[in-house]
Amino acid sequence: MNGCGRLSGRHALVTGAAGGIGAAIVSALAREGATVTLAGRRRDALERLRQSLPGPDRHGVAVFDVTDEDAVSRAFAESEQARGPLDILAANAGAAPSAPFGRTDRTMWDATLALNLTGVFHCLKAAVPGMQQRGRGRIVAVASTAGLVGYPYVSAYVAAKHGVVGLVRALALELATSGVTVNAVCPGFTDTPLIAGAVDTIVAKTGRTAEDARRTLARSNPQGRLVTPAEVADAVLWLAGDGASAVTGQAIAVAGGEVMAG
Repeated sequence: MNGCGRLSGRHALVTGAAGGIGAAIVSALAREGATVTLAGRRRDALERLRQSLPGPDRHGVAVFDVTDEDAVSRAFAESEQARGPLDILAANAGAAPSAPFGRTDRTMWDATLALNLTGVFHCLKAAVPGMQQRGRGRIVAVASTAGLVGYPYVSAYVAAKHGVVGLVRALALELATSGVTVNAVCPGFTDTPLIAGAVDTIVAKTGRTAEDARRTLARSNPQGRLVTPAEVADAVLWLAGDGASAVTGQAIAVAGGEVMAG
């Protein structure tokens, strides 16, 4: 069955799909009838998620590293050959290594930008030509509130996510008359394994409890809580649909009011 939801007949590819926000996006898209290519580096985790989706046989798995341009190009071509032209790209792969600026060396800097910014560039290069040619497409980059404001101890990540937001805004203008929209979703602190790692770091460095560390992170959200992956996925789902056809070049914060765009 191809599903009967709002996105029935659409092919979506999601990077960083194995867990956290990526897995929530995959589930939301599949629930609305999309055929999804689950992309990431952990085949076992991707396959487990695929099997949990409605109509699992219509979905597929693509294992590649977004920092490898040739691997990205091959994987996108193979996914389109297997599941049809790409209608939706959710560029979600990323990571946020933490260190004071004085201990942020060139290796960390290069690796962080390669994954969080250049990886998005590679995916856009693979997706945009076909969408342009067909006159339709939805591109959503999962950035971060770190792409809108500054945070201490993650300077490379903040720089990369600001780059993603800038890339989205520039490309949206280039593609404005093409039928392809380009947007960013910018989650605040979200209840994912990435945040669990941040909590572990706080506990190790300060001796505070994990619960206290989580409360500290949640305090940045005026609602006093962490965002859920499903809430981020719902924003992506809206941007991927027909109702958001006039929305492009936007960086939408999903952060309980922490960041308000002017």
